[in-house]
Amino acid sequence: MNQKQKHDIKRKMAVIKHAEITTNVSKTCRYFGISRQTFYNWRNAYNIKGETGLINSKPCPRNLNLRTPKHIEDKVIYLRKTYHFGPRRISMYMERYHGIKISSSGARYVLIRNDLKLLPRNAKRRSPGPKFKRYNKQVPGHHVQVDVKFLTFNDQGNKIKRFQYTAIDDATRIRMIKIYPKHNQDHAIKFIDHVIHRMPFRINMVRTDNGHEFQARFHWHADGPRY
Repeated sequence: MNQKQKHDIKRKMAVIKHAEITTNVSKTCRYFGISRQTFYNWRNAYNIKGETGLINSKPCPRNLNLRTPKHIEDKVIYLRKTYHFGPRRISMYMERYHGIKISSSGARYVLIRNDLKLLPRNAKRRSPGPKFKRYNKQVPGHHVQVDVKFLTFNDQGNKIKRFQYTAIDDATRIRMIKIYPKHNQDHAIKFIDHVIHRMPFRINMVRTDNGHEFQARFHWHADGPRY
């Protein structure tokens, strides 16, 4: 038994004995600044387990199933570090461009866990406006946003993963979607070829979140002379 556990027992025993002497639980709770429910929990634990029951139990382990998935955390961190978005803007951007729903509080917890709660000192701060004005370019093909959404299907108890590649033109809002079995640069290149050939206008710029599927080989291919 360590010193902290001994201190817990000594403090709680003092509360229980005080209530026995005064025979007034309400007075004891006011004196020690605790609730009646807390007092009864301590006394019941003492009656059942003795002094061992007065030792503070360890907190429940975190449920990792409730934690934000890793690939979503990576996107939140990227938006914070690259664009200095706050939780609300991250939430709106993720739903608009990635088709991923994450609440502003969920984005905030991700930033806190990764020590990104505060913006860098040299970051430009946006003036607080009443509404978030989204970017909208009037020239078709000027900006085409490309991203990947993770899909999971249940086939007779077997989980099957697929990857939805999506391209959205900022001006016309034309959207192209194609599903592939893998999440890599080969399929990203196939998808951008499909988009280039099917879009009714020339694409000047492709924007991505710089995920592992949009790395050097993809950029080299997209920057080729035929585009």
